[in-house]
Amino acid sequence: MPWAFVSKFYLCFMVSQNRIIIVVFTVLFLILIGIQGFFMYKTYLVKEKEIYRYVLDRSTGFIDHLEERDRHQDDQMMKEVVDYAHKDIREKQFLNYFEFKKRNYQKELSNYIDQQFKDEGYRVAVELKYNSIIQLPDSTQLLKKPIVLYETLDKVKKPGTQTTGSWNSSSTSVDDETKKLKRNDHFKIFSETNYQVLNIKKIVFRELASLIILCILILGAVVWLFVLTVKNLIKQQKQVEILHTAVDNISHEFRTPIATLKVASKSLKKNWNKENLPLIDRQISRLEHLMLRLENPSDKELIPIEKEEWDDCIQDLQFLHPNVEIIIENEISGPLFLHKTDMETILKNLCENSVKYGATKIIVEVKNAGNRLFIRVCDNGLGIDKKEHKAVFEKFYRVQSNNIHNTKGLGLGLFLVKNLVQKYNGEILLESELNKGTVFKIELPYET
Repeated sequence: MPWAFVSKFYLCFMVSQNRIIIVVFTVLFLILIGIQGFFMYKTYLVKEKEIYRYVLDRSTGFIDHLEERDRHQDDQMMKEVVDYAHKDIREKQFLNYFEFKKRNYQKELSNYIDQQFKDEGYRVAVELKYNSIIQLPDSTQLLKKPIVLYETLDKVKKPGTQTTGSWNSSSTSVDDETKKLKRNDHFKIFSETNYQVLNIKKIVFRELASLIILCILILGAVVWLFVLTVKNLIKQQKQVEILHTAVDNISHEFRTPIATLKVASKSLKKNWNKENLPLIDRQISRLEHLMLRLENPSDKELIPIEKEEWDDCIQDLQFLHPNVEIIIENEISGPLFLHKTDMETILKNLCENSVKYGATKIIVEVKNAGNRLFIRVCDNGLGIDKKEHKAVFEKFYRVQSNNIHNTKGLGLGLFLVKNLVQKYNGEILLESELNKGTVFKIELPYET
């Protein structure tokens, strides 16, 4: 299997593996948040119940005291019930009595409750109401709706907890003249006492603040460690990708010198020609530079390219492809401080790309103006469809065509050219149509 395909597969595998890790972590982290949220909610409910239990313990006695006091000392209340039961008074009078009673005790109850929970900072609302008063033995319901007997100034809107109770009460009436029993009434009363801590949420969150902060810190630490891990993975992935790209590019660049040397070797075997010796020396030198880059990718030693070295590069390509006419129009007047191997790589890949796709004539124009270098490579090949113009510079991409060419490739040439142009902060433009040839235009800045 070619090294380029192995490299591509390995990088895709690493990217896919990292994505899987991120997805798995995200799912597990969301589950962790859900579990933390569930337990925090349960803790909130337990704390809320604990607060209400405390409120009940501190206030129930006083509520019961008020109720008992009314039952044993306030005969007026029972008289009102009896009179209402026998329709001696109207419903409005009956309800007004309880409304008056509620207002009468409201301030006393509020002061007591506020005093009880002053230190804790609780705002407690309490109400005691009669849900029903049933006349026995015929079970007649006297109340159409519950009536409030006692309540604090703060109203109960949504009870947090409640207590219920029921008791039997009786009332007898004696005729003053005959001293005989006139009426004997029995009632069953059902009461309900509601409690609400108005600032319960604030209190619970205040008491659970340390636990909440701890949970957030733990979750934050998990995220932080994961981010560090992902950054490290991405960094390693980039390093591996850089290494693989370097190896891909250099292995691709080895092809031309090796092919040229093979052709030169065959030529020498058939007919000795000393003019081939400089060509062999140039290809050996190129192989040496490529090997140095492979051994030390970070080496930035600049080897300027001379005017004649542009011509030599084209001459070597002409020797390798004798059936293709390659013309260079070189207007360079002196050395350029651009890396020799990089410039040769750009020319070689653009020309070989033209050869692969059917060109029989290639014109290379090289000129400089000011601190800019202009390279133009024009061919009469098959051309490239406009919809593929952007894709041709992608790694491993090859133009989809039904034509089969003798020269095979892996789709690295134009990718390498674009990377080198970007390395020098330059621009590359493609102009091409099917069956009308192709033109590559490159503009590079350089220092004199």
